[in-house]
Amino acid sequence: MNSDPNIPKESIVVEISQETNDLVEREMSGETDELKRETKALIDALKKRAQSEAQSAGHLTRDAYLNAVRQARETIEQHKLVDPDRIAYSMKLIQMEAEKNWESVTKEVLTLGDRLADAAKAAWEALTAPRPNSKL
Repeated sequence: MNSDPNIPKESIVVEISQETNDLVEREMSGETDELKRETKALIDALKKRAQSEAQSAGHLTRDAYLNAVRQARETIEQHKLVDPDRIAYSMKLIQMEAEKNWESVTKEVLTLGDRLADAAKAAWEALTAPRPNSKL
């Protein structure tokens, strides 16, 4: 860890997290203090590096997303890919078509209702009509 031969290993101060300290003490209980110290320093250095890389990746991901959104917005605005008038016109056409379909369905339901009423009336008349050879 210390590559400079002029600085004694004991003079390098490395902050070791309690979690790392506990882990190394538990898993390396029979090892020398120097080996434990170096292992703790290595683990904490790796943890710090991983955290730093994760933060950088998070920033890069967020920045890439924001850039993509900005570029998409600029493309839409520059090339007029979305015309508000065309959207309003399309919505009006959809509304007119929906109203026409609703009227058609309503007519069909009314016609069916009238036909069912006529059929029920005819069936009732057929059931209640007197029979010519009836003795009742």
